[in-house]
Amino acid sequence: MQKFDYEVYTGNDLGAVYSPKMTRFKVWAPEAESVKLNLYKQGEGDNLIDQHIMKKSANGTYVFEKQGDCNGIYYTYTVVNHGEEQEAVDPYTKAAGVNGQRGMVINLAKTNPQGFEMDGYRNPEHITDAIIYEGSVRDFTMDESSGVFHNGKFLGLTEANTTNHFGEATALDYISGLGVTHVQILPAFDFETVDEKNQKAQYNWGYDPDNYNVPEGSYAVSPYDGAVRIQEMKQMVLALHSRGIGVIMDVVFNHTYRRDDSNLQKIVPGYYYRSDETGYTNGSGCGNEVASDRPMVQKLIVDSLIYWAKEYHIDGFRFDLMGVLDIDTMNVIAERLNEIRSDIYLYGEGWNGGPSSLAEEKRAFKASAKKMPGIGMFNDDIRDTIKGSVFYDDHLGFVNGGTHLENALRYGITGAVAHPQVDYDAYGSKPWAKEPGQSINYVSCHDNYTLWDKLSVSCPEASEEKKKAMNRLCAAIVFTSQGVPFIQAGEEFLRSKPLPEKKGFAENSYNMPDAVNSIKWDNIHEYPDMIAYYKGLMALRKAHPVFRMQSEAEMTQNLCFLSDTPENVVAYLLKGKGADDTPENILVIFNGNDEEILYNLPEGKWKILVDDKTAGADGKKNISEKTDVEPLSALVLEKE
Repeated sequence: MQKFDYEVYTGNDLGAVYSPKMTRFKVWAPEAESVKLNLYKQGEGDNLIDQHIMKKSANGTYVFEKQGDCNGIYYTYTVVNHGEEQEAVDPYTKAAGVNGQRGMVINLAKTNPQGFEMDGYRNPEHITDAIIYEGSVRDFTMDESSGVFHNGKFLGLTEANTTNHFGEATALDYISGLGVTHVQILPAFDFETVDEKNQKAQYNWGYDPDNYNVPEGSYAVSPYDGAVRIQEMKQMVLALHSRGIGVIMDVVFNHTYRRDDSNLQKIVPGYYYRSDETGYTNGSGCGNEVASDRPMVQKLIVDSLIYWAKEYHIDGFRFDLMGVLDIDTMNVIAERLNEIRSDIYLYGEGWNGGPSSLAEEKRAFKASAKKMPGIGMFNDDIRDTIKGSVFYDDHLGFVNGGTHLENALRYGITGAVAHPQVDYDAYGSKPWAKEPGQSINYVSCHDNYTLWDKLSVSCPEASEEKKKAMNRLCAAIVFTSQGVPFIQAGEEFLRSKPLPEKKGFAENSYNMPDAVNSIKWDNIHEYPDMIAYYKGLMALRKAHPVFRMQSEAEMTQNLCFLSDTPENVVAYLLKGKGADDTPENILVIFNGNDEEILYNLPEGKWKILVDDKTAGADGKKNISEKTDVEPLSALVLEKE
């Protein structure tokens, strides 16, 4: 295993730093024998303008200052390492030509859409106030039922007054009326596996990074002009912000699409990737793993996130396979971003995709969440408890026929924070969260089956009405549990990904056609009752702070599980102060049985906030003493 003792460059001027009179090009290449700057007229083709030998400078860098206004000029570096000459794109480039083949010098000030400098959106004060809605830029508007002109583009999410074939609001208008606080977009930086010259020929979620600081060209009206994609992504962010919706960016720093011929490898061979005595390791499960624990790799990651936050006004970051990254890097990320904005949300997948050479105690795993305060983790515990394991089609959870899951559900409800009424020995896992806000609660995301498809494959004989009941119960658990609720776009109108010729459902649709992946907006016409239920749950959560507790102490003091419950039933009391500081007491009951149960209520009069068909912030009829809880349903009551 190679050891690297290279000088570390700490400056903030790597890449092409533009001014109207001069552009300074600087690249960190500590092992290089020489570096040459290549200037091009266009982002592809035989159109070389000039070449310049770069001067070796401080701490392993090479630099060249090009006089004059270079805005719009494309560039690469030719780096010689150990006698081998290779042309590479600048890892710090902020703009690129078609398919990211060349970087581009950019005057970023000219890419700001009107009003962008005045954009003052701020996240809600606490992360537990967030409601996250996940989707791909392409999926949101690619289907013709979206009624959008710029299908599958950044601009598609800027268009107002779009409707489906029934005249119902779609895309931006629909999302802004749903009640979510944030949209989490699948990777929107420049990725490799969609040919930007022929975009409709391929589909990919984008978990195959190329240029980390450049927006994806296939999401732009023109991928040939590096400025266009920047401006249009900023327009999308501004449009969402103007509707009071934050933007969370899915980032993939755990691997690159290519390794041996990646730009990083060409410039500093071996440095950016982990290895052991057997060779390069594959902690991502995607062919390589990025060595985040090395100083200049950490710097690349941190600098990139700072850039997106400052230049694009991104409000949060979701880290793909965060367990491949190291704990120290994640904490440095949090510290540095906090210097820019104290409200930026950070969370990710607290696991990896394969064996890693990074020591386990250094990995940003879910089990190490307490070592990373303020950084959230996807809670796969509650996910699998509610609907069954994502790894087995027939595995059942609380809502679809699983049994003896009451304790496991309590574990999820408490946001993986220590609670005296949860039996952790019986569950087989200790509480990993320091505070409820570290738990991202969900039942479906882009990975694996959609919720509707999981219910369909695990319960093939179930009627549509029964599966709708399961779906509602899933949602009720997610939105009333402590932590941060997260839903996949379309979950609320039973989004499905059927394979052609009725050959089942897509379990991993990362490269499948738009016909499988795109959101079918006409479906909102079929399921207004489901959408209304989800909207009601969001309104409920926003109206009652007891669903959004901030600390372990607050949660353990104010959440009490009730013991007199039948099998496959979980009930608990919440107490605290309402939005107007008045005391409130709320009773939550989840019935995972196929039959209704009769439940003896605590003393007092109660009004119904949520039942088997409806949900909302305001109560309806009063009940006392006893009540029926319908099969596969939630009942949420507020004490008068």
